[in-house]
Amino acid sequence: MFSFLKKKSPLEKLNEQYAALMKEAFNLSKVNRQKSDEKIAEAEAIMKEIEKLSSKGNH
Repeated sequence: MFSFLKKKSPLEKLNEQYAALMKEAFNLSKVNRQKSDEKIAEAEAIMKEIEKLSSKGNH
């Protein structure tokens, strides 16, 4: 009922940021390839953080 009060974990926040950057990169790819590549690079950096957090959680 009060799920909007539930705080998101750092992993959930990173996943949302990654998804938003990839969506933005896709939209930019139609207009400006260089900016799209920059967004993809940002998304890859976030993915590395996600992988780091995921590997900590599994051990």
